[in-house]
Amino acid sequence: MSGTARSADVVIIGGGPAGSAAAITCAASGLSVRILERAAFPRDCPGESLHPGVEPLFTQLGVGDTVRAADFVRYSGFWVEWDGPRQFVPFGQDAKGPWLGFQAWRAELDALLMERARALGVEVLQPRRALHPLRGERGEVVGVETEAGPLHARVVIDAAGGAHWLARQLDLPRLKASPKLVATYGYVVEPEGSDGEEPRIVADEEGWTWTARVRPGVRQWTRLTLDGRPVPNGWRPPELLACEPIGRSRGADVTWRRVESPAGPGYLMVGDAAAVLDPASSHGVLKALMSGMMAGHAVVRAASGALPWTAACAGYSDWVRRWFEHDVAQLRERYRRFPCWDVPERQG
Repeated sequence: MSGTARSADVVIIGGGPAGSAAAITCAASGLSVRILERAAFPRDCPGESLHPGVEPLFTQLGVGDTVRAADFVRYSGFWVEWDGPRQFVPFGQDAKGPWLGFQAWRAELDALLMERARALGVEVLQPRRALHPLRGERGEVVGVETEAGPLHARVVIDAAGGAHWLARQLDLPRLKASPKLVATYGYVVEPEGSDGEEPRIVADEEGWTWTARVRPGVRQWTRLTLDGRPVPNGWRPPELLACEPIGRSRGADVTWRRVESPAGPGYLMVGDAAAVLDPASSHGVLKALMSGMMAGHAVVRAASGALPWTAACAGYSDWVRRWFEHDVAQLRERYRRFPCWDVPERQG
């Protein structure tokens, strides 16, 4: 990494959990950071069911107390109906009582992480759209062209999601590990007298359905069928048919895929920008936070001279590949129960 003066040490595209985690990690070590976020907050994002294991990450990022005080729905486990009878799977407990996950409303979670970044001196440019990366004489990424002009940086981090903005701009290969998969999700007004807050996942012959209370009085559903098509407009899980829908359902491409080189000369990719799995992997925000923090640590070590940039990139890329392959293996095993699931162990 060059020591030449830049407009910022790090420019991050995207202000979700992955981008904010990277920004917090870099700024906490004294690097100058700018975040480009194309949408104004609060923005509409699906609610997230977070395993209790996410709490140490929130603590490391300096938002542990803020998250616990945010009045998110808490839950002690989830109901599973997959290969056998319906059963409750608790997270566990210790001397203090049951371990509780968070049903995080993403608009609130994203905002509080962004506020932590601002408190550390991160400059947030919002709404601001990134147009294309700036390239140096050797083809390395040296910044981003924006609607308001160029921003130069030692490192550009793509945290803009599964559209793989930077990978497409750099024409980097994206490796697929599944057929096309689409997850459809929507919200309903929860009826009075609902039978509890714990999320549930139910499998049938064509796919699975996840339901969870994401806010008091609001339940989210997610449906994935293995034929690669979204469910029809107006579809809802049978137990929610009598509930009033909130807005229209939406679909997301959750085909398993990763960028072959999520780190390289002047750039890193985090969260879904680096790799995408479907929601049955059950830890999207957890991995977003972890990848943002890992990328941030790589930048910090390279900037301090503790590690050459090429070595930092190689270590981060290997970490992304290993966790992706681990999760893919687990998902393949889980999906073997479906008669229509017949996928080779590897696809290009």
